[in-house]
Amino acid sequence: MHAVTIREPGGPEALAWTEVPDPEPGPGEVLLDVVATAVNRADLLQRQGRYDPPPGASPYPGLECSGRIAALGPDVTGWEIGDEVVALLAGGGYAERVAVPAGQVMRRPQGISLRDAGGLAEVACTVWSNVFLLANLRPEELLLVHGGASGIGTTAIQLAKAVGARVAVTAGTKDKLERCRELGADVLINYREDDFVEAVREAGGAAGGADVILDNMGAKYLGRNVDALATNGRLVIIGMQGGIKAELDIAKLLGKRAAVLATSLRARPVAEKAAIVAAVAEHVTPLVDSGAFRLVIDRVLPITDVADAHRVLEASEHVGKVLLEVSR
Repeated sequence: MHAVTIREPGGPEALAWTEVPDPEPGPGEVLLDVVATAVNRADLLQRQGRYDPPPGASPYPGLECSGRIAALGPDVTGWEIGDEVVALLAGGGYAERVAVPAGQVMRRPQGISLRDAGGLAEVACTVWSNVFLLANLRPEELLLVHGGASGIGTTAIQLAKAVGARVAVTAGTKDKLERCRELGADVLINYREDDFVEAVREAGGAAGGADVILDNMGAKYLGRNVDALATNGRLVIIGMQGGIKAELDIAKLLGKRAAVLATSLRARPVAEKAAIVAAVAEHVTPLVDSGAFRLVIDRVLPITDVADAHRVLEASEHVGKVLLEVSR
């Protein structure tokens, strides 16, 4: 088969469509013929040599895919060859074939094409596990999403609105904020011009801020995120785009009875990932099928144009997901 390999750590030009050995499904795994995958920030970090795959994972980038089951490993039940599925991966999605634990696979929702579903798993699993399973966002609470026009952001807006929460977002352009408004965002904050702490405190009313904050920035926003939390608020950090080290004011945190949580998805044990995928299948798939949630796709490129796709993400030129389609 062919897969995207990394010649050496570096820029997008380091990516190459290369002939490699076919994967074999092990016990409890299924083999997928990949139809599409998507570009995530973690892929950029891996290309740069800053984010190695977990032990035992495929060395090729790609944390999600859609495709058809091509073979079943030992001890796999409940699936048949030819089933159309969506998969959460620890790596290997940038390829014609990938082996994945059966628990990290879910049936393709009927409300989305198999190609477009290539960008569903990572954002749906990230948002559902962090905003709902971990931070327990409830109806009428206020969620602040940094990077509202990203794949994560456009997903978080819609899922939060689906459960009856209010949503504030940050973005860097009027066009991106308008796209967020179209998806249901209630409070639009241009981070280049406005103070998100002040805006969220005003929107929070008596609560005094955001009940849940989904943050991709890390160190750069830590202090201001704590300032923006409501009493009993929950800050969930899922990225490090703004650095890895910052000072935390414990007194403010104690005064608000607030929590700072940090998670990653890629390195979790298979059983934890399977539980998250099952929760997404239960709660998100019906929203896709009913039209209450629509995956926002910025563009679809052939996987041989993977370098261009990485450049788009690095330049933050996109709204929603950037997909890579595998042709045979």
